[in-house]
Amino acid sequence: MRENILYVVIPCYNEEEVLPETARQLKEKMTSLMERGLIARDSRIVFVNDGSKDRTWPIIRELYEQDPLYAGVNLTRNRGHQNALLAGLMTVKDDCDITISIDADLQDDLDAMDEMLEKYHNGCDIVYGVRSKRETDTFFKRFTAQSFYKLMKLLGADTIYNHADYRLMSKAALEGLSQFKEVNLFLRGIVPMIGYDTDVVTYERHERLAGESKYPLKKMLGLAFEGITSLSVKPIRFITFLGFFIMAVSIIVAIYSLVQYFMGSTTQGWTSIVLSIWGVGGLLLFSLGVVGEYIGKIYLETKERPRFLIREYLNRNHDNDR
Repeated sequence: MRENILYVVIPCYNEEEVLPETARQLKEKMTSLMERGLIARDSRIVFVNDGSKDRTWPIIRELYEQDPLYAGVNLTRNRGHQNALLAGLMTVKDDCDITISIDADLQDDLDAMDEMLEKYHNGCDIVYGVRSKRETDTFFKRFTAQSFYKLMKLLGADTIYNHADYRLMSKAALEGLSQFKEVNLFLRGIVPMIGYDTDVVTYERHERLAGESKYPLKKMLGLAFEGITSLSVKPIRFITFLGFFIMAVSIIVAIYSLVQYFMGSTTQGWTSIVLSIWGVGGLLLFSLGVVGEYIGKIYLETKERPRFLIREYLNRNHDNDR
Protein backbone atom coordinates (compact mmCIF):
# COMPACT_ATOMS: atom_id res chain seq x y z
CA MET A 1 0.00 0.00 0.00
CA ARG A 2 1.44 3.39 -1.05
CA GLU A 3 2.16 5.84 1.73
CA ASN A 4 0.32 9.16 1.51
CA ILE A 5 2.21 12.33 0.60
CA LEU A 6 1.47 15.08 3.13
CA TYR A 7 2.06 18.77 2.44
CA VAL A 8 1.93 21.09 5.46
CA VAL A 9 0.94 24.57 4.20
CA ILE A 10 1.96 27.60 6.29
CA PRO A 11 0.99 31.17 5.26
CA CYS A 12 3.71 33.65 6.25
CA TYR A 13 3.67 37.43 6.52
CA ASN A 14 6.71 39.12 8.11
CA GLU A 15 7.65 35.98 10.06
CA GLU A 16 11.45 36.26 10.02
CA GLU A 17 11.62 36.12 13.83
CA VAL A 18 9.69 32.89 14.21
CA LEU A 19 10.42 31.10 10.92
CA PRO A 20 13.70 29.28 11.83
CA GLU A 21 12.17 27.77 14.98
CA THR A 22 8.94 26.97 13.15
CA ALA A 23 10.92 25.15 10.45
CA ARG A 24 12.89 23.19 13.05
CA GLN A 25 9.81 22.02 14.97
CA LEU A 26 7.93 21.10 11.81
CA LYS A 27 10.90 19.12 10.52
CA GLU A 28 11.02 17.13 13.77
CA LYS A 29 7.30 16.36 13.51
CA MET A 30 7.46 15.41 9.81
CA THR A 31 10.52 13.20 10.38
CA SER A 32 8.69 11.42 13.20
CA LEU A 33 5.64 10.82 11.01
CA MET A 34 7.83 9.47 8.21
CA GLU A 35 9.72 7.11 10.50
CA ARG A 36 6.43 5.66 11.75
CA GLY A 37 5.22 5.13 8.19
CA LEU A 38 2.29 7.52 8.55
CA ILE A 39 3.36 9.69 5.60
CA ALA A 40 5.61 9.26 2.56
CA ARG A 41 9.21 10.45 2.34
CA ASP A 42 8.16 12.81 -0.47
CA SER A 43 6.08 14.86 1.98
CA ARG A 44 6.87 18.56 2.22
CA ILE A 45 6.68 21.63 4.46
CA VAL A 46 5.39 24.47 2.24
CA PHE A 47 5.84 28.08 3.36
CA VAL A 48 3.68 30.62 1.50
CA ASN A 49 5.19 34.10 1.48
CA ASP A 50 2.33 36.61 1.47
CA GLY A 51 4.25 39.63 0.21
CA SER A 52 6.38 39.97 3.36
CA LYS A 53 8.47 43.14 3.81
CA ASP A 54 11.17 41.49 5.91
CA ARG A 55 13.50 38.52 5.23
CA THR A 56 10.75 35.90 5.24
CA TRP A 57 11.23 34.86 1.59
CA PRO A 58 15.07 34.77 1.69
CA ILE A 59 14.81 32.52 4.77
CA ILE A 60 12.34 30.24 2.95
CA ARG A 61 14.70 30.05 -0.03
CA GLU A 62 17.63 29.19 2.28
CA LEU A 63 15.60 26.40 3.90
CA TYR A 64 14.68 25.03 0.47
CA GLU A 65 18.31 25.04 -0.69
CA GLN A 66 19.52 23.32 2.50
CA ASP A 67 16.89 20.60 2.79
CA PRO A 68 14.50 19.13 0.17
CA LEU A 69 11.89 18.70 2.90
CA TYR A 70 11.12 22.42 2.62
CA ALA A 71 9.23 24.06 -0.23
CA GLY A 72 8.07 27.62 -0.85
CA VAL A 73 5.41 29.60 -2.67
CA ASN A 74 6.11 33.30 -3.24
CA LEU A 75 3.12 35.53 -4.04
CA THR A 76 3.61 38.66 -6.14
CA ARG A 77 2.14 40.88 -3.40
CA ASN A 78 0.36 40.78 -0.08
CA ARG A 79 -3.12 39.29 -0.51
CA GLY A 80 -4.10 38.57 3.08
CA HIS A 81 -4.03 35.41 5.17
CA GLN A 82 -7.03 33.68 3.55
CA ASN A 83 -5.84 34.22 -0.02
CA ALA A 84 -2.29 33.18 0.89
CA LEU A 85 -3.58 29.97 2.46
CA LEU A 86 -5.75 29.26 -0.59
CA ALA A 87 -2.77 29.95 -2.88
CA GLY A 88 -0.72 27.36 -1.03
CA LEU A 89 -3.46 24.75 -1.05
CA MET A 90 -4.28 25.19 -4.73
CA THR A 91 -0.60 25.19 -5.73
CA VAL A 92 0.19 21.87 -4.03
CA LYS A 93 -3.09 20.00 -4.52
CA ASP A 94 -1.78 18.08 -7.53
CA ASP A 95 1.50 17.15 -5.81
CA CYS A 96 0.13 15.57 -2.63
CA ASP A 97 -2.53 13.28 -1.17
CA ILE A 98 -3.22 15.27 2.00
CA THR A 99 -2.65 18.82 3.24
CA ILE A 100 -2.58 20.21 6.76
CA SER A 101 -2.75 23.99 7.07
CA ILE A 102 -1.29 25.70 10.14
CA ASP A 103 -0.16 29.21 11.10
CA ALA A 104 3.52 30.10 11.23
CA ASP A 105 3.49 31.04 14.93
CA LEU A 106 2.88 27.36 15.87
CA GLN A 107 0.38 28.24 18.57
CA ASP A 108 -1.55 25.25 17.27
CA ASP A 109 -0.38 21.93 18.73
CA LEU A 110 1.71 19.97 16.22
CA ASP A 111 0.95 16.70 18.01
CA ALA A 112 -2.68 17.05 16.89
CA MET A 113 -1.45 16.09 13.40
CA ASP A 114 -1.10 12.47 14.53
CA GLU A 115 -4.78 12.23 15.41
CA MET A 116 -5.74 14.09 12.23
CA LEU A 117 -3.90 11.51 10.13
CA GLU A 118 -5.50 8.69 12.11
CA LYS A 119 -8.97 10.07 11.39
CA TYR A 120 -8.00 10.50 7.72
CA HIS A 121 -7.00 6.83 7.51
CA ASN A 122 -10.36 5.99 9.09
CA GLY A 123 -12.17 7.62 6.18
CA CYS A 124 -12.40 11.37 6.95
CA ASP A 125 -11.61 13.80 4.14
CA ILE A 126 -11.62 16.90 6.36
CA VAL A 127 -10.44 17.02 9.99
CA TYR A 128 -10.79 20.29 11.91
CA GLY A 129 -8.41 21.34 14.66
CA VAL A 130 -10.61 22.78 17.44
CA ARG A 131 -9.34 24.58 20.52
CA SER A 132 -10.45 22.90 23.75
CA LYS A 133 -10.05 26.13 25.75
CA ARG A 134 -8.80 29.72 25.43
CA GLU A 135 -6.78 30.24 28.60
CA THR A 136 -3.85 31.74 26.66
CA ASP A 137 -6.09 34.53 25.30
CA THR A 138 -6.83 37.80 27.04
CA PHE A 139 -10.36 38.24 28.36
CA PHE A 140 -11.14 40.70 25.56
CA LYS A 141 -9.90 38.40 22.79
CA ARG A 142 -11.66 35.39 24.29
CA PHE A 143 -14.93 37.32 24.62
CA THR A 144 -14.81 38.75 21.09
CA ALA A 145 -13.84 35.41 19.53
CA GLN A 146 -16.64 33.51 21.24
CA SER A 147 -19.11 36.28 20.38
CA PHE A 148 -17.98 36.06 16.74
CA TYR A 149 -18.70 32.32 16.48
CA LYS A 150 -22.10 32.74 18.17
CA LEU A 151 -22.99 35.65 15.89
CA MET A 152 -21.97 33.67 12.80
CA LYS A 153 -24.22 30.81 13.88
CA LEU A 154 -27.09 33.20 14.61
CA LEU A 155 -26.77 34.70 11.12
CA GLY A 156 -26.85 31.28 9.46
CA ALA A 157 -23.16 30.84 8.59
CA ASP A 158 -22.01 27.22 9.01
CA THR A 159 -18.68 27.44 10.86
CA ILE A 160 -16.91 25.14 13.32
CA TYR A 161 -16.88 26.61 16.83
CA ASN A 162 -13.37 27.54 18.07
CA HIS A 163 -11.78 26.44 14.78
CA ALA A 164 -9.44 28.76 12.88
CA ASP A 165 -7.50 27.39 9.89
CA TYR A 166 -5.74 24.38 11.41
CA ARG A 167 -7.22 21.52 9.40
CA LEU A 168 -6.46 18.44 7.33
CA MET A 169 -7.90 18.14 3.84
CA SER A 170 -7.68 15.19 1.45
CA LYS A 171 -7.07 15.53 -2.28
CA ALA A 172 -10.79 15.02 -2.90
CA ALA A 173 -11.64 17.85 -0.48
CA LEU A 174 -9.06 20.11 -2.17
CA GLU A 175 -10.61 19.40 -5.55
CA GLY A 176 -13.97 20.35 -4.06
CA LEU A 177 -12.52 23.57 -2.65
CA SER A 178 -11.12 24.46 -6.07
CA GLN A 179 -14.69 24.63 -7.41
CA PHE A 180 -15.49 27.61 -5.17
CA LYS A 181 -14.55 30.66 -7.22
CA GLU A 182 -15.61 33.58 -5.00
CA VAL A 183 -13.22 36.48 -4.54
CA ASN A 184 -14.58 37.38 -1.09
CA LEU A 185 -12.85 34.55 0.69
CA PHE A 186 -13.64 33.13 4.13
CA LEU A 187 -12.29 29.58 4.24
CA ARG A 188 -13.67 28.81 7.71
CA GLY A 189 -17.14 29.08 6.24
CA ILE A 190 -16.43 27.68 2.77
CA VAL A 191 -14.73 24.42 3.81
CA PRO A 192 -17.80 23.09 5.70
CA MET A 193 -19.81 23.61 2.49
CA ILE A 194 -17.64 21.07 0.64
CA GLY A 195 -19.21 18.10 2.38
CA TYR A 196 -17.51 14.68 2.62
CA ASP A 197 -16.91 12.90 5.93
CA THR A 198 -15.50 15.22 8.59
CA ASP A 199 -14.34 15.02 12.19
CA VAL A 200 -12.62 17.22 14.78
CA VAL A 201 -9.47 17.00 16.88
CA THR A 202 -9.29 19.07 20.07
CA TYR A 203 -6.07 20.57 21.40
CA GLU A 204 -4.74 23.31 23.67
CA ARG A 205 -3.20 26.34 22.00
CA HIS A 206 0.29 27.53 23.01
CA GLU A 207 1.79 30.99 23.35
CA ARG A 208 3.23 32.53 20.19
CA LEU A 209 6.89 31.55 19.67
CA ALA A 210 8.10 35.07 18.79
CA GLY A 211 7.08 38.27 17.07
CA GLU A 212 3.67 39.92 17.13
CA SER A 213 0.27 38.63 16.15
CA LYS A 214 -0.67 39.38 12.53
CA TYR A 215 -4.33 39.62 13.56
CA PRO A 216 -4.85 42.80 15.62
CA LEU A 217 -8.38 43.91 16.53
CA LYS A 218 -8.87 45.80 13.24
CA LYS A 219 -8.08 42.72 11.14
CA MET A 220 -10.17 40.48 13.39
CA LEU A 221 -13.18 42.75 12.94
CA GLY A 222 -12.56 42.88 9.20
CA LEU A 223 -12.40 39.08 9.00
CA ALA A 224 -15.60 38.79 11.04
CA PHE A 225 -17.46 41.23 8.77
CA GLU A 226 -16.07 39.49 5.68
CA GLY A 227 -17.27 36.14 6.96
CA ILE A 228 -20.77 37.35 7.85
CA THR A 229 -21.40 39.16 4.56
CA SER A 230 -19.78 36.42 2.46
CA LEU A 231 -21.79 33.55 3.91
CA SER A 232 -25.15 34.95 4.92
CA VAL A 233 -27.85 37.31 3.61
CA LYS A 234 -29.58 37.52 6.99
CA PRO A 235 -28.33 41.08 7.66
CA ILE A 236 -30.28 42.27 4.60
CA ARG A 237 -33.33 40.29 5.70
CA PHE A 238 -33.02 41.82 9.15
CA ILE A 239 -33.11 45.29 7.58
CA THR A 240 -36.24 44.29 5.64
CA PHE A 241 -38.02 43.11 8.78
CA LEU A 242 -36.86 46.22 10.65
CA GLY A 243 -38.25 48.40 7.85
CA PHE A 244 -41.64 46.67 8.08
CA PHE A 245 -41.61 47.13 11.86
CA ILE A 246 -40.84 50.86 11.63
CA MET A 247 -43.48 51.28 8.93
CA ALA A 248 -46.05 49.56 11.16
CA VAL A 249 -45.09 51.78 14.10
CA SER A 250 -45.31 54.86 11.86
CA ILE A 251 -48.83 53.92 10.74
CA ILE A 252 -49.92 53.43 14.35
CA VAL A 253 -48.41 56.79 15.38
CA ALA A 254 -50.07 58.49 12.38
CA ILE A 255 -53.48 57.08 13.30
CA TYR A 256 -52.97 58.12 16.93
CA SER A 257 -51.95 61.65 15.86
CA LEU A 258 -55.03 62.03 13.64
CA VAL A 259 -57.31 60.87 16.43
CA GLN A 260 -55.69 63.31 18.84
CA TYR A 261 -56.00 66.10 16.27
CA PHE A 262 -59.73 65.60 15.71
CA MET A 263 -60.25 65.37 19.47
CA GLY A 264 -58.59 68.75 19.82
CA SER A 265 -55.81 67.55 22.14
CA THR A 266 -52.71 67.85 20.00
CA THR A 267 -49.39 68.00 21.84
CA GLN A 268 -46.79 70.49 20.74
CA GLY A 269 -43.10 69.68 21.09
CA TRP A 270 -40.02 69.45 18.93
CA THR A 271 -37.99 66.93 20.96
CA SER A 272 -39.90 63.84 19.82
CA ILE A 273 -39.85 65.04 16.21
CA VAL A 274 -36.11 65.73 16.17
CA LEU A 275 -35.31 62.42 17.85
CA SER A 276 -37.49 60.57 15.34
CA ILE A 277 -35.80 62.28 12.38
CA TRP A 278 -32.29 61.53 13.68
CA GLY A 279 -33.22 57.95 14.60
CA VAL A 280 -34.79 57.12 11.26
CA GLY A 281 -32.03 58.96 9.39
CA GLY A 282 -29.35 56.96 11.19
CA LEU A 283 -31.20 53.72 10.52
CA LEU A 284 -31.47 54.56 6.82
CA LEU A 285 -27.76 55.32 6.54
CA PHE A 286 -26.88 52.09 8.38
CA SER A 287 -29.21 50.10 6.11
CA LEU A 288 -27.73 51.69 2.99
CA GLY A 289 -24.26 50.81 4.29
CA VAL A 290 -25.12 47.13 4.75
CA VAL A 291 -26.80 46.90 1.35
CA GLY A 292 -23.87 48.77 -0.20
CA GLU A 293 -21.46 46.23 1.30
CA TYR A 294 -23.28 43.42 -0.49
CA ILE A 295 -23.40 45.40 -3.73
CA GLY A 296 -19.66 46.00 -3.42
CA LYS A 297 -19.08 42.26 -3.05
CA ILE A 298 -21.19 41.59 -6.14
CA TYR A 299 -19.09 44.17 -8.00
CA LEU A 300 -15.85 42.42 -7.00
CA GLU A 301 -17.21 38.98 -7.89
CA THR A 302 -18.34 40.05 -11.36
CA LYS A 303 -14.89 41.43 -12.20
CA GLU A 304 -13.40 37.95 -11.61
CA ARG A 305 -9.99 39.27 -10.66
CA PRO A 306 -7.42 36.61 -9.65
CA ARG A 307 -7.37 35.90 -5.92
CA PHE A 308 -3.60 35.51 -5.98
CA LEU A 309 -0.65 35.51 -8.39
CA ILE A 310 2.40 33.32 -7.80
CA ARG A 311 5.86 34.66 -8.53
CA GLU A 312 7.78 31.48 -7.72
CA TYR A 313 7.17 27.90 -6.56
CA LEU A 314 10.12 26.07 -5.00
CA ASN A 315 9.64 22.31 -4.63
CA ARG A 316 12.12 19.54 -5.41
CA ASN A 317 9.29 17.09 -6.19
CA HIS A 318 7.68 19.59 -8.55
CA ASP A 319 11.01 20.46 -10.19
CA ASN A 320 11.79 16.76 -10.84
CA ASP A 321 8.44 16.28 -12.57
CA ARG A 322 9.06 19.01 -15.13
